[in-house]
Amino acid sequence: MKRKLLWTLAVLVVLGFAGAFFASPFLAAQSLVRAARAGDAAGIERHVDFPAFRQSLKDELSARLLAEFGGERRGGALGSLGMLLAPQLVSGAVESFVTPQGIAALVREGEAPDPQSRPAETPQPDTPQDASGEDVRQSWAYRDLNTFAVTLTRESRPDDPLVLLMQRRGPFSWKLAAIDLTPAS
Repeated sequence: MKRKLLWTLAVLVVLGFAGAFFASPFLAAQSLVRAARAGDAAGIERHVDFPAFRQSLKDELSARLLAEFGGERRGGALGSLGMLLAPQLVSGAVESFVTPQGIAALVREGEAPDPQSRPAETPQPDTPQDASGEDVRQSWAYRDLNTFAVTLTRESRPDDPLVLLMQRRGPFSWKLAAIDLTPAS
């Protein structure tokens, strides 16, 4: 009887650990979205690895610029100069954009950041829609055991989702650490 109770207890502990292990990114993602919608800067800071997110956004925007300008071989010397300066421009824009307010705007609006515009200084109140009144739909999925994708899709652009990547920082801790701007194939 005592042995059966110990086995039952051990199975329950393992199932509880596994449930918490696999449910933790869903809870972290929902917490990040709630903090963004509420404009809670401290809550956003708890859920974002800012240095990793900045680097990921720089890489994604630079790759997007190279893809757009790489296909066009016009412009000669001036185009080449622009290609040399583009990474510095992207870097400066990303540094000023990736703030708690910028992350909140990114999550609320569900669209890729425009490095030429600055995020709103005052966060907007908790609403299920962005400033234009358009729904931003959320979906979640594991990419691998340590990467969890939060996909935000605007009603008007269902083929242009914004994918935020959360990465595991311990058995139950997750942080927003990357962004995926590549279009879905």
